[in-house]
Amino acid sequence: MSEEPSISDILALSVAERILLVEDIWDSIADVPEAVELSDAQRRELDTRLEAYRRDPAAGAPWDVIKARIANGS
Repeated sequence: MSEEPSISDILALSVAERILLVEDIWDSIADVPEAVELSDAQRRELDTRLEAYRRDPAAGAPWDVIKARIANGS
């Protein structure tokens, strides 16, 4: 069995390698969404946003549109 990497091991990786590591970690968390605990405030906010979406699904914008706006500074 191999040893767990230390923080210094991780920081020795290139930026691209660290980004891939973070993506792998995030994917492992996303695989078990039920393990992520929400506070009451977070749950209320999600419920509020879901209700707003149900009232008017066309009011929002797709992520790629929002991402482009952010990238363009508008």
